[in-house]
Amino acid sequence: MARVDVIMPQMGESIAEGTISRWMKKAGDAVKRDEPIFEISTDKVDAEIPAPTAGVLAEILVPEGTTVAINTIVARIETDASAAAAAPAPSAPAPAASAPAAPVPAPAPAPPPAPSKPAAAAPAAPAVPASVPDASGDGSESMEERLRRRSTPLVRKMVAEHGIDLGAIPGSGMAGRVTKNDVLSYLESGASAEAPAAAATAPSTTSAPARPAAPATVPSAAPGYPAADPWEGDRVEPWSRIRKLTADHMIMSRRTSAHVATFFDIDYTRVAQLRARKKAEYAERGVNLTFLAFIVKAIADGLRKHPNVNVSVGHDTTIYRRDINLGIAVALDWGLIVPVIKHADELSLLGVSRAITDLAERARSKKLSPDEVQKGTFTITNPGTFGSTIGIPIINQPQTAILAVGAITKQPAVVSVDGVDAIGIRTMGMLSLSFDHRVIDGADADRFMADVKKSLESFAEGSV
Repeated sequence: MARVDVIMPQMGESIAEGTISRWMKKAGDAVKRDEPIFEISTDKVDAEIPAPTAGVLAEILVPEGTTVAINTIVARIETDASAAAAAPAPSAPAPAASAPAAPVPAPAPAPPPAPSKPAAAAPAAPAVPASVPDASGDGSESMEERLRRRSTPLVRKMVAEHGIDLGAIPGSGMAGRVTKNDVLSYLESGASAEAPAAAATAPSTTSAPARPAAPATVPSAAPGYPAADPWEGDRVEPWSRIRKLTADHMIMSRRTSAHVATFFDIDYTRVAQLRARKKAEYAERGVNLTFLAFIVKAIADGLRKHPNVNVSVGHDTTIYRRDINLGIAVALDWGLIVPVIKHADELSLLGVSRAITDLAERARSKKLSPDEVQKGTFTITNPGTFGSTIGIPIINQPQTAILAVGAITKQPAVVSVDGVDAIGIRTMGMLSLSFDHRVIDGADADRFMADVKKSLESFAEGSV
């Protein structure tokens, strides 16, 4: 008889915690090795986690909706089914695994209801500064202390950009760890502007009267945006983690970048002809040749020619990305995710087509790894799939440009035949580019799009 611990896995180098969004098995169920037993959500990706061994799921230690640190024991599998059936299901984990018990009470110290009592958070704050040793004096830290001190790269970037003391922000994560949502709520509350004064004066400077510094449209409530009340007969559905992260990310992006958009009409007739000739050949290789594959290829080649569009914003610097990694937005029943085609400029049209199909299928089946949704340098979204003429997408931070693909349809257009203008039927569609005017000038964006247009309208047959 043996019990095997099931732990919250490390889903990426910068990920320190995950939320159990759904248990796919219940205590007492038989499980097979590598069979998915629960789903997790992180700030990077949703994923199904397989059983590390075959047996019976004897204990579930962490309930759905709970966020815990990586390597926390979330369940135990009994490898002897008969013994597991008779074994009780204790609610407390083994002594060596005190971490699972911590996630439940951990958020309690962090709620921000009392702005006039920042001193209440002071005992936790000393663990946040970079080089404060633990009280034991032996240089070691507990897991809770490490989590409280540690924050994600995104949180550290946001804190640095706004000149905020990380220790001043109440944390709602594991062991009081500060999350992205905590930073956003702190910024929306107007507290960041009061922090310097609060450090040197009485607590009254951070009390409620200072709230008018926040935008008029933002209430003093924690969410940071106007909240509607349900009416009789309405159905209220709590946001999933991926929906909340998407909402926060979009608001943050609109607040961060100077959004500008440019629009181009594209004549896809040449692409349509090549696609019609090659589609069956690609299908024999198990690949669906789509218009999107041609667009991705044209964008990748265009970014190589226009490196000033493949950039990010640093601290008063422009970061020119060496790699061309294209994110392709995939609409899911439960939200939106953007898997990334790494080094897209090095792929042939066949390679691009295969990558698009593979990433989209695995995104829908929750088989993506965190690495496959990170380090994008440019994003493409395709609302035209649903019939949209065009859209103006929000930039996917920390990138500085995103392309929307409109519906591709046959339309009447003016064509020149032997120097004579005539009306012909052409395959047409629109592309729009949203870009960050802080670092990308309009002329540079339009030059890039002009070359993308030229590439699509005169696509070389030898490239197919």
